[in-house]
Amino acid sequence: MFRKILIANRGEIAVRLIRACRDLGISPVAVYSEADREALHVRLADEAFFIGESPAAQSYLAGEKIIEVARKTAAEAIHPGYGFLSEREWFARAVEDAGITFIGPSPGSIALMGDKTNARIAAEKAGAPIVPGTMQGVMNVGEAQKIAAEISYPVMLKASAGGGGKGMRIVRSAEEMSAAFSMASAEAQAAFGDPSVYIEKLIEHPRHIEIQVLADKHGNIIHLGERECSLQRRHQKVIEECPASFNDSQLRERMGAAAIKIAQAANYYNAGTVEFLVDSQRNFYFLEMNTRLQVEHPVTELVTGIDLVREQIRIAAGEILPIKQEEIRWEGSAIECRIYAEDPDRNFLPSPGKITRLRTPSGPGVRDDSGVYEGWEVPIFYDPMISKLVTWGANRVEAVARMIRALSEYYVGGIRTTVPFFQAVLGDEEFQRGEIDTGYITRFLERQKAMSELLDGKADAEIAAAIVAAMDFIQQSRRPIDVTNVQAERASRWKMAGRLSAMNKTYRQD
Repeated sequence: MFRKILIANRGEIAVRLIRACRDLGISPVAVYSEADREALHVRLADEAFFIGESPAAQSYLAGEKIIEVARKTAAEAIHPGYGFLSEREWFARAVEDAGITFIGPSPGSIALMGDKTNARIAAEKAGAPIVPGTMQGVMNVGEAQKIAAEISYPVMLKASAGGGGKGMRIVRSAEEMSAAFSMASAEAQAAFGDPSVYIEKLIEHPRHIEIQVLADKHGNIIHLGERECSLQRRHQKVIEECPASFNDSQLRERMGAAAIKIAQAANYYNAGTVEFLVDSQRNFYFLEMNTRLQVEHPVTELVTGIDLVREQIRIAAGEILPIKQEEIRWEGSAIECRIYAEDPDRNFLPSPGKITRLRTPSGPGVRDDSGVYEGWEVPIFYDPMISKLVTWGANRVEAVARMIRALSEYYVGGIRTTVPFFQAVLGDEEFQRGEIDTGYITRFLERQKAMSELLDGKADAEIAAAIVAAMDFIQQSRRPIDVTNVQAERASRWKMAGRLSAMNKTYRQD
């Protein structure tokens, strides 16, 4: 086992990795930028080293500086976390060339699965179902229009060299192709240095389901079941669950088997995630493979009882997987909300600044993976996620109830966060029934906008007055709440949405 590991990341994931090191008796080394001099991960590590100015390109993406710190501190391994350098083949190779262990898959696996078209070819060869589309990048509009006509509209354009919603466009007709292709190609070039895009048939209203795999360097590979990742805003996940809300053990077995075959085709080891789209008939199609630890890994940990980061470290050290596929058990249900320093009332604009007060939730079934503390200044240079709030319950109903309770306890002063947005989502009946797909958040936001306009007097004033009066009557009959300040009640459409949802359910029960 390693004696010292360098954590090549920041924020909540750096804190998570440091804690895993502590559990294994390993000394963690941190790196930090100018903006992160007083960060929590810096305070928790045994050693911490400055690597550059605040922009990521000058610090957390400066692989040579990070490797130099590893050499200086005699760190035997580097864990990249997720984001930044975690899926950069050149970095994994440079780490290995320096005689240091990269805690992740081989550079070859990263290169293969990082190219989306090559990944599709590998998945098809492994026998996994794939969405109809191209097997190579498309470089001009004419070719794109020809292919789209063959597989029929609507189609999706995607960047060949990356993901995360960059270089992605939906095209519903030939007339839309030219503009969409130009924008997708330009965005792909800016984000990944490669303008090529590939084309897939658009599956309407799919679920986004991913399978977690673990593989050691001795040929053993298992899957840890699925995660529901359908709740997305701008193609970015915001809420994740394990198991999927439409859980089916047979579908899990089929998808797990496909994920293992894909990982085997990539000669994969360490932790990885195979992502699929699932249509309304429960047909599933390979989407991509993420060759790293996922942001949403805690929900799998809570349901399976397996510490994914600890297993990553053990696999990197050459140990054999300690558990077989038939020994995996899924107990209960877990849900994760990504808490962002964003203002949901201003179209989710980033809300950097000083955290003047912080109260985090606790109690049965609650886990808060955080990278901040009271008095910390949230910087503008990085992803605005400040924590991941996760709850576990004996079933989905209990997990959701605990999340609602946990969100009500969460308070962050000085900045705006997405907590009110999540409170509104979890109070929505469509979500509570598990009737979700990748378009759910868009539909939800449209409903909230309509409700906000109604309550702001932009719609029929008499209807708005009736809703407010009904809410006041029912709430006061149930519990003593001061709703005399109408303007205060209307300050946040997310708070109002949650209360109207509760009122609506109570009204129907009565």
